[in-house]
Amino acid sequence: MSQVEVIASREVPLGGPRAMTVRRTLPQRARSLIGAWCFVDHYGPDDVARTGGMDVPPHPHTGLQTVSWLFAGEIEHRDSGGVHELVRPGELNLMTGGSGVAHSEVSTAGTGTLHGVQLWVALPDSARNVPRDFVHHVPEPLHLDGATGRVLLGALAGCTSPVPTHTPLLGAELVLEPFAELDLDVAADFEHGALVDAGPVRLDGVELARAELGYLPPGADRLRLANPGGRRARVLLLGGEPFGEPLLMWWNFVGRSHEEIAGFREEWEAGSARFGRVEGYRGRVARLPAPAMPTVRIRPRLSPPRSGDPSAWG
Repeated sequence: MSQVEVIASREVPLGGPRAMTVRRTLPQRARSLIGAWCFVDHYGPDDVARTGGMDVPPHPHTGLQTVSWLFAGEIEHRDSGGVHELVRPGELNLMTGGSGVAHSEVSTAGTGTLHGVQLWVALPDSARNVPRDFVHHVPEPLHLDGATGRVLLGALAGCTSPVPTHTPLLGAELVLEPFAELDLDVAADFEHGALVDAGPVRLDGVELARAELGYLPPGADRLRLANPGGRRARVLLLGGEPFGEPLLMWWNFVGRSHEEIAGFREEWEAGSARFGRVEGYRGRVARLPAPAMPTVRIRPRLSPPRSGDPSAWG
């Protein structure tokens, strides 16, 4: 019996009434993490002329890294570390929030179609207060039998990304030729997820539709991806050692307690130096205000659930 768990996406508006819609597969109540990957948004192909594209004003982060990866279009990134960078297809942009950072994301004027993913990586307790940082890396194409890949983070098929991570991770884009079957050696102590951008794709024999994520628990040292169709298919393969620390996620913050999250919110609203200032953003508002804190305590998210009890999930 296959161990593949199929996780459907849910649609979430990114911004106001004309906002583009993103498809979110993580976090969900059924599964919050794959390794340290704690947030997966998949969007596009989005007609920028119709939706207005992406315009996310300066907003804060703590305790995480953001991974931006595009298939089409271009995004202008600005952050409070003084970084001004263009995000383009096939180029990894990794921002470390650590103890606090703020950034804005805006699709450029020349972008007609916007298509990509936005991912978060939770930082372990030993690294969650590191200073803000930013890495731009262009992975070389990896040529496989029936597929082409790019390794964003970690190692796959003999290719290792030079970008350091704070926990053992894998992130790779794979484009499968029509009817291709691809067997990959993977770390047996990793859990893995395959997010389908263009499909369908079969993960260990289980068919996944576009925007679905197939999850595999640790234990296997090989996995098979297959393209059953006559067109190219594209998958984002994510993996990592199970994240053993309870963490809390609320709005744009990752923390370890309700009180800590509430403190981050207060500091953002007060314009604290923890997050710094984003210079050069010329959007609809100067900065995103934080929503009100929930009326109940924020509960930790774990991977896997404690003793299989669904009530353990936050």
